[in-house]
Amino acid sequence: MNTFMIRNGPGGEPVGSNFWREVGGRATFEKLVRDFYVGVQSDDVLWPMYPEDDLEGAIQRLTGFLEQYWGGPGTYSEERGHPRLRIRHQPFKVNPEARDRWLLHMRAAVNGLGLSPLHENMLWDYLERAAHAMVNTHEE
Repeated sequence: MNTFMIRNGPGGEPVGSNFWREVGGRATFEKLVRDFYVGVQSDDVLWPMYPEDDLEGAIQRLTGFLEQYWGGPGTYSEERGHPRLRIRHQPFKVNPEARDRWLLHMRAAVNGLGLSPLHENMLWDYLERAAHAMVNTHEE
């Protein structure tokens, strides 16, 4: 888990600030993910990969993962174990087109957050790297 902590207190608790708190906590990450899924729902390449009957579940899982990664509560791992992102995405054909469309919708969602340039760049850098890492085929 990446928490961007300055230091830990005697009991291991974060002292100082972390990215998750600095950008507004859960509310910011939930807005990011909900706005992202608005775009995904109209995307003929991506939408078939998502559980239409469990969209709220998908929203909560991605929100939980991102907020944990950025220093929020560890609920995602408590409920689902290790993220294993590549394994979880293996059943889906994630080719460069799917990656680029994912990034397109995520870019629009990030733009809607109104983050400081520093926070926006940090978040976007991670999202780009993560999207590239999920590509598992170059087939059409």
